[in-house]
Amino acid sequence: MGLGGDAWRECGVGMETANLTDAKTTVGEIKARVLAFARERDWEQFHAPKNLSMALAAEAGELMEHFLWDTPEASRTKVCEDRVRRAKIEEELADVVIYALEFANMTGIDVAAAIERKMAHNAAKYPVDKAKGRSAKYTEL
Repeated sequence: MGLGGDAWRECGVGMETANLTDAKTTVGEIKARVLAFARERDWEQFHAPKNLSMALAAEAGELMEHFLWDTPEASRTKVCEDRVRRAKIEEELADVVIYALEFANMTGIDVAAAIERKMAHNAAKYPVDKAKGRSAKYTEL
């Protein structure tokens, strides 16, 4: 099984130094921090959707690299092996999310609204009674 929800605690990994946490921070607050970071450096001029989407893909590749050639089970437990490895994985995930949020900033996309629409669309494509416990594509259900 995967490490969902609060299962990360089983890894012995804490969030002692985190000022921002998922439970206390809104998407809007994080978007504002990402935007402020880019503006302070005058980077908005480089943040065209093309460039941000490419940067996001590159960072996703760096995240995937941590799990290359692992078995599914090894990939599930790798984040618990040691704090140094987990920190590197967290950094790559953060890069992916930062670029996604900056993409939303530069294009005026409301991330929460987009996720809500997509989840509703996915619920229609993958009804529980047909999709539960199956990895098949919606066209094969």
